[in-house]
Amino acid sequence: MLSMYNPDYHHRRSIRLPDYDYSGMGQYFITICSQNMVYLFGRVENGGMILNPAGRMAQKWWSKLPNKFLTIRLGVFVVMPNHIHGIVEIIDDVGADLCVCPNQQGRHRGLPIPPGLPLRRSQQLIPRVVQWFKTMSTNEYIKNVKQNNWSPFDQRLWQRNYYEHIIRNQIEYQKISEYIINNPLNWDEDRNSIKKIG
Repeated sequence: MLSMYNPDYHHRRSIRLPDYDYSGMGQYFITICSQNMVYLFGRVENGGMILNPAGRMAQKWWSKLPNKFLTIRLGVFVVMPNHIHGIVEIIDDVGADLCVCPNQQGRHRGLPIPPGLPLRRSQQLIPRVVQWFKTMSTNEYIKNVKQNNWSPFDQRLWQRNYYEHIIRNQIEYQKISEYIINNPLNWDEDRNSIKKIG
């Protein structure tokens, strides 16, 4: 079974790999949870997810990610009552912002490279993707709280952190895809299903 987001552990420290280049091409399993794990996006019924308007809104903004980030492709995705799961694939890193990209003379923008400065990307793509999704969905949710009486949330719509897992091979990709697809069917066994209802 996959290791899933554990709020008792993951909220205490960064869950990102410190030396991994998240702008590199690859596939990532992403989980984003609602603040306090409150049920805001619908309900599970007879093994299927019934999205409410907020759930359809989250689904919409996730589907728009490739329009904003042209170098990604989306895999399987599901909205659950208090979290989302999805696979993001980086298909090309052309045009990614570079913090340090030395030329053959070992200089960057005409300036010497400071000793010991790591060669790493200043704008890592996966965090930017997640932040954009959170921002756009939060803005629309707030508007609907005011205009359409959606359930208000406590301080923020999404938890500050998120869970990501680097998918390392095709077998792992298949297992994770099946996990996402079957998440509604297995909701009663999911640790996230016992959290509070909004």
